Amino acid sequence: MSMNQESLFIEDGEHQLHLRHIWQDTLGSPVLMVHGAVENGRIFYTENNKGFACFLAGQGFDVYVADLRGRGKSRPAIHADASYGQFEAITRDIPLFMDFIHNKINKPMHLVSHSWGGVLLASCLSRFPQRLAQVYSNVCFGTKRSVAITNLEKLIKVKLFWNAFAVKIAKRKGFFDAKKYRVGSDNETIQSVADSVAWVKKGHWLDPQDGFDYFQAAKYVDWPASWYLTGVKDKALGHVDDVLNFIEETANTEARFSLLSKKAGNALDYDHINILTHPEAVSDHFPQISQWMKEQE
Repeated sequence: MSMNQESLFIEDGEHQLHLRHIWQDTLGSPVLMVHGAVENGRIFYTENNKGFACFLAGQGFDVYVADLRGRGKSRPAIHADASYGQFEAITRDIPLFMDFIHNKINKPMHLVSHSWGGVLLASCLSRFPQRLAQVYSNVCFGTKRSVAITNLEKLIKVKLFWNAFAVKIAKRKGFFDAKKYRVGSDNETIQSVADSVAWVKKGHWLDPQDGFDYFQAAKYVDWPASWYLTGVKDKALGHVDDVLNFIEETANTEARFSLLSKKAGNALDYDHINILTHPEAVSDHFPQISQWMKEQE
């Protein structure tokens, strides 16, 4: 069967939100994929049909990969006057993506996220629990909110780079030009940098814009079947302890957790990025996740 890809766009005022639609001839249940910070949807796919999105499409899923506002092929791209941040991703972008898919295919969807994308999705579901009726399952790769662990990699990547360097550049330029400095696949607005810095620092899970208490709201969420995965070599951006802390913070008591490593029987010791991009993943953990997703239907 041939693999198909197309770009779909959702109009939202002056913005066009991009979804990459990937499928084979037989369409199964829909999947929405959400990327993390300084990323775009390309973490999940390539145009020559590699990546987790293309793998799932090959397994019969109907896959939709999101580019959050201003990232990837969403337009306009992030610029110095862009004033949006996490609040818009949680209250506008993700709901628009979910509604677009649900209106197109009237059945629940699977959610897949990488890194900060999982925090945004959990925030959206906590804030709008009525959306849980649209969800079969929730798969999160390297997702944490606050970074509580202490090691050299955290000092470099979180304290020095994100909490200091990124903030300084964003204030000077009006946005964080991650592509220019080759520290990410896409840029971030000054507001999204400030929002994520507020959450990465250990503290309450409150919305920086309107004070919504996600921590309290999450206690009452009947979470869909969830599987959190991270790599043993992910020492800062998705450290095992921080991922487990986020599972506890969301009160997702039935969530499944896997630490991918050779010791656990995996092909290699994965890190924050190659957990999705390494060629071995296609025969290692991708098939297990695909089968598990189908079982949740």
